[in-house]
Amino acid sequence: MTRFELETRIAAPVPLVFGLSLDVDAHTASMARSGERAVAGVTTGAMALGDTVTWRARHFGVVWRMTSRITAYDHPAHFVDEQTAGPFHHWWHAHHFTPDGHGGTLMRDEIDFRAPFGPLGRLTERAALDRYMARLILERNEHLRRVAEAQRAVHRAFPRRAVVVGPAEQAALPVLARRHRPWPGGRARPGRSGRGGSSG
Repeated sequence: MTRFELETRIAAPVPLVFGLSLDVDAHTASMARSGERAVAGVTTGAMALGDTVTWRARHFGVVWRMTSRITAYDHPAHFVDEQTAGPFHHWWHAHHFTPDGHGGTLMRDEIDFRAPFGPLGRLTERAALDRYMARLILERNEHLRRVAEAQRAVHRAFPRRAVVVGPAEQAALPVLARRHRPWPGGRARPGRSGRGGSSG
């Protein structure tokens, strides 16, 4: 069995980061490179305790399907998703969210998994799968960081407007955050260019 932990610091409040981490659309957008999409269960929007989702994605040139369930849920501090059917012999992913003391979030991922196929699967874990899975989670976390920080920036510029999190809006949020920087007093002004600046 392989176990690893990752920590990600995000300049956005804990409830926002917690909610994005449970959002199916946010996860789908973060896994665009592998074409991952939800095909059964909760296929859009937020998940909650007991919800299931079935993902379809291509990894190592093979199409996989994996169904996972939210088996623990403590808003906004912690939740767990576990595989109920799919390619792994075992998959368990705990998500932890704590305030960083500066208005942001320390997000910590704990992952336990075991490849199928017995001894051959364990060799595959050691040779490639452990590094591959860690890289996928890092990519996901970087996407969540960018979206959460962009949402926070837009909310500061437009405090009375709801912030949307659909796939198209997620792609646009970092650009909106750069284009609309708050003036003193909470007003917003357009930036000089949609290409300049950073998303954080």
